[in-house]
Amino acid sequence: MSGAIRTAEDLLGRWNVSRETADRLAVLHDLVLKWNPRVNLIGRADAANIWQRHIADSAQLWRLVPGEAWHWADMGSGAGFPGLVIAAIAADVRPGLRVTLVESDGRKAVFLSQAARNMGLSVDVRDVRIEALEPLEADVLSARALAPLETLLGHVEKHRRASGIGLFPKGRGVHKEIEAAGARWRFDHRLHSSATDPEAAIVEVGALSRV
Repeated sequence: MSGAIRTAEDLLGRWNVSRETADRLAVLHDLVLKWNPRVNLIGRADAANIWQRHIADSAQLWRLVPGEAWHWADMGSGAGFPGLVIAAIAADVRPGLRVTLVESDGRKAVFLSQAARNMGLSVDVRDVRIEALEPLEADVLSARALAPLETLLGHVEKHRRASGIGLFPKGRGVHKEIEAAGARWRFDHRLHSSATDPEAAIVEVGALSRV
């Protein structure tokens, strides 16, 4: 997975995704650029680097999905990172995977629904605050740039199956977040190196309980 990803062809050639997946992700890339001036899906500085900063960074989570997972729930999905990226990959390699996207911003929820249609994907978009949702019973619960880890663990407790995992990309402050979360939670976790940012990591959360 070495080298920056700048185009769909880069993802196709170096990350071993299918042509269909690369094409779907190219649709997402173009839609984010089209909608961003009106809906503010990503930072302006990221507009020229969507493939590496957002798409590839999201796609790397797929390597951690358990073989028995059939429901992936993404919280605060925003522009579809990682939720729509995961759905695009799953459409080819695990078409039975159900993907739920939770986004309380109505404009972003509309974007997610439109993007899914244009990408030929079937996803469940929930336009509601996470706190108001009934338990999702997800096998995988993800969130990217949504909240500190100690807050995310509360969502894990409510919305993940007992046998499932949480996957949370974090930046250079990941160890401080883990330490802070330890004041409120006992939780099994593993750190996976990021394939797109040497200063980042993915926190995989297993069993947890309140302190």
